[in-house]
Amino acid sequence: MSTHRFPEGFLWGGATAANQLEGAYKEGGKGLSIFDMVTFVPKEARTAEIEMDVKSEAELERLLAADDGANFPKRRGIDFYHRYEEDIALFAEMGFKTFRMSISWPRIFPNGDELEPNAEGLAFYDRVFDELLKYGIEPLVTLSHYELPLTLVKKYNGWADRRLVDLFVHYAETVFTRYKDKVKYWLTFNEINVSTMSPYIGSGILVDRVENVEATVYQALHHQFVASARAVRACHEIIPNSQIGCMLARMEVYPETSNPDDVLAALEEDQKNLFFTDVQARGYYPSFMLSYFDKHDISIEVLPGDEEILSQHTVDFISFSYYMSMVASGAPEKAKQKGNFFSGIKNPYLEASDWGWQIDPKGLRITLKKMYDRYQMPLFIVENGLGAYDVVEADGTINDDYRIEYLRAHIEQMGQAIEEGVDLIGYTSWGCIDLISASTSEMSKRYGFIYVDQDDYGNGTLERKKKKSFDWYKQVIASNGEQL
Repeated sequence: MSTHRFPEGFLWGGATAANQLEGAYKEGGKGLSIFDMVTFVPKEARTAEIEMDVKSEAELERLLAADDGANFPKRRGIDFYHRYEEDIALFAEMGFKTFRMSISWPRIFPNGDELEPNAEGLAFYDRVFDELLKYGIEPLVTLSHYELPLTLVKKYNGWADRRLVDLFVHYAETVFTRYKDKVKYWLTFNEINVSTMSPYIGSGILVDRVENVEATVYQALHHQFVASARAVRACHEIIPNSQIGCMLARMEVYPETSNPDDVLAALEEDQKNLFFTDVQARGYYPSFMLSYFDKHDISIEVLPGDEEILSQHTVDFISFSYYMSMVASGAPEKAKQKGNFFSGIKNPYLEASDWGWQIDPKGLRITLKKMYDRYQMPLFIVENGLGAYDVVEADGTINDDYRIEYLRAHIEQMGQAIEEGVDLIGYTSWGCIDLISASTSEMSKRYGFIYVDQDDYGNGTLERKKKKSFDWYKQVIASNGEQL
């Protein structure tokens, strides 16, 4: 039993992304996205590199030439495109107050730069939103969740080119206008900081086309910051009662020891992580980042009017993903532990998931308190969950007690943070239905309350089954976090 009171109207729900969920990558007039080009790499064949990165034009052309027999898991998703009614009915049965999803940009503008949108794509999301609203579920919609139209990579090298700002704003204004009576909560860019670790996935950049990768990435990020601020302005103008936020892949970082070198290393990692929300929530580049640019000979082209746009059109709330914490050391030779695009030193006080992600519920409370102290702005946890191997028992049950324990511990810490003064408006557990993993393209890395019968190679019936955690989360929502 939890004694922590979540506020009335707290937005409990689940989170997904179009590229991991929808499938139907050639249907309804959809164009290719960057994630449609990512193949499956078996666990035993993986290296320390991010497996989903596409680094060169030659590699991209090779992937484009591959036949449909190649294993591109994100092209098939879990067929939400055809099964959304069944899935949303299950979300409603759990009592979801909100459902985080993304609109696939190439489903609306197949090449990303058309003047007129694709009518079939617009109609599909109308049907999805209508189905959600039928059950009283608020859509929380991400505009860009690793779904950049592939044509914009080939034509412009993604966000490295300033022209993408206008193209993105045109896309954003199109969907704001279309869905203004159906969607009130929006996010601009998912995990905007991932560009620094994966230029292709975060910004659509092929690194073989540029001389200075780091400088190009930060220039691309400046373009995204400007596009985000312009989208915030458009959202407020087109949908007056809307709320629009930014989204960060949050990584709480601890010093390995009390050695000041370790403390300084952790502080600098933290600053680099929070730089993104600093710009989007405060409206300007922090001085520590300007110093970093100067030391690393990085020069960002800032056009007249950019600083004004950033300062005048900050977000209404800050959202973030939280799965794990990291440890930093002043000694660069220390061995690192991988997880969610980031890497850090192993923490001896924490257990880890099957994928080596260090499980740290208290770190979520630390993050909530730290971010609220820094910004004094509503916070929204839009991704949190445990990727694990699930087993279907002989009687058909899936007893995922490990997932319940993970989520219970994190929600308990959320409740304590709220008691301690944090303004937290919602929580959407990641992968509320099993879907394709973002970082590894696996189906076997499962997060959901709902099991989907499909393996890493696309075999299976796609039948949906409730896990033990389904009824547990239903009780959590019904009691507004009182019963854990």
